[in-house]
Amino acid sequence: MSPRKAAALRDTEDGRSLREHLIGTAADLISAQGTAELTVRAIARAAGVADGVLYNHFADKEDLLAEALAEHVRRVEAGLGELPSPGSATVEGNLRAQVTYGLALHKAILPAFAGLLARPAVLARFGELAGNGETWRDRLAGYLRAEKELGRLDGDVGTAAAMLVGVCHESVLTALLPHGREVTASPDAEAVVKTVLAGIAVR
Repeated sequence: MSPRKAAALRDTEDGRSLREHLIGTAADLISAQGTAELTVRAIARAAGVADGVLYNHFADKEDLLAEALAEHVRRVEAGLGELPSPGSATVEGNLRAQVTYGLALHKAILPAFAGLLARPAVLARFGELAGNGETWRDRLAGYLRAEKELGRLDGDVGTAAAMLVGVCHESVLTALLPHGREVTASPDAEAVVKTVLAGIAVR
């Protein structure tokens, strides 16, 4: 066994296990270059292990990619800070913060998901890892329900959540799809929130 391989197989200096090291390395690569061309060999080389070592810790390539994608999303969300709590400040201001968060999140993570459209097994596995209530959409919907319970919102908050998430999706995903139009600027969070809160019907 070569010295490099022996070193790579030991627990890393920061206390992570080899499995965690492999997930972190794959997440680094996803952040830097996306998922479309990411290979087992590239992950193994970046992690400093032989290709076959990955299969000692993951059922298959899809399992590793799903775990790495989940880690990538966690890192992005950790860098975006805390979301407002129900009942704090104003609903309008809180929703602006939610939409701003959502736009930044989708801009950072959707390219990685778009690169996996031809790998439904990875996306299905990722969905299993993202438990109920853990995605931003879940937290947004929960926030809106809580504000309704507090009497600060009324109406169909589930549909409002879907609309807000849809704006974030459309602002990024359209440009990533084949023949999609180029998106030159993100929607204005304040305008989005005012429209959702006020509605568009003539009164």
